[in-house]
Amino acid sequence: MSMIYKKVALIGLGLIAGSMSLAMRRAGLAGEIVGTARSAETRRVAKDIGLVDRVVDTAAEAVQGADLVVLAVPVGAMGEVAAEISPHLAPGATVTDVGSVKRAVIDRVGPYIPDGVHFIPAHPVAGTEHSGPRSGFAELFDNRWCLIVPVEGSDEAAVSRLRALWEGMGSNVDVMEADHHDLVLAVTSHTPHLIAYTMVGVADDLGRVTDSEVIKYSAAGFRDFTRIAASDPTMWRDVFLTNKDATLEVLGRFTEELFALQRAIRTGDGDALFDYFTHTRAIRRSIIEAGQDTDAPDFGRGSKPE
Repeated sequence: MSMIYKKVALIGLGLIAGSMSLAMRRAGLAGEIVGTARSAETRRVAKDIGLVDRVVDTAAEAVQGADLVVLAVPVGAMGEVAAEISPHLAPGATVTDVGSVKRAVIDRVGPYIPDGVHFIPAHPVAGTEHSGPRSGFAELFDNRWCLIVPVEGSDEAAVSRLRALWEGMGSNVDVMEADHHDLVLAVTSHTPHLIAYTMVGVADDLGRVTDSEVIKYSAAGFRDFTRIAASDPTMWRDVFLTNKDATLEVLGRFTEELFALQRAIRTGDGDALFDYFTHTRAIRRSIIEAGQDTDAPDFGRGSKPE
């Protein structure tokens, strides 16, 4: 691959931004990668491990002269960061983000994007339960999807350029409208996370099952719940507060399905349970066939960094 952006500014230096830096370096997609984070400790670690080419103290300093700016902070902080960088953005630059909610990001960031700067929200559908500057790895996006969500009037050439970057980092890319994105992610990510948090909380509250038993006898299903529930609390708090309507809609549907299963168990309706589980098993096979997971006993996670 050839260089796509001369200078990339990463605002936030956690899992996604760190993996972007490593993936861009792997493919030679950026001339210089500059990063910053609110925490001095995060900046120190990023500098010590050489996560980016240069670490600076402020977002305003990071974006100067950058032709791509990536907002990799929790959704709740994006408006504040956009306000800080707005006067310092270079004409013709592209501002994008990696948040898993899109309508709220557009509403919060959009008003601060000056004329002559391209705003193209995006969301790489990839991640692990790990966070922080040491958690990134160049392969995170390989064969995973990145959803690009252009705003009204987005420049087609700028969208194509950003698409080329994500493809160069290993992603499959699709373009999606913001509200539809938020509904899709409420189904595939946000509500499953909420259910995982809830199930781990139920285990914690159930006094007749001791902590040691939960830890010693965790079957694969509960282990997966705890893996998901270990995700960054700030990020997920912001996701649920900013994707409220779609999450509540999907939770309502989930509750209806749960009541139907509850009724089948109570009445001994084995046929209904068998048919339901057969249908959901087919969805799992479809995910494997699409290359988005493996059928290995470790769910394909054994090769990921701990």
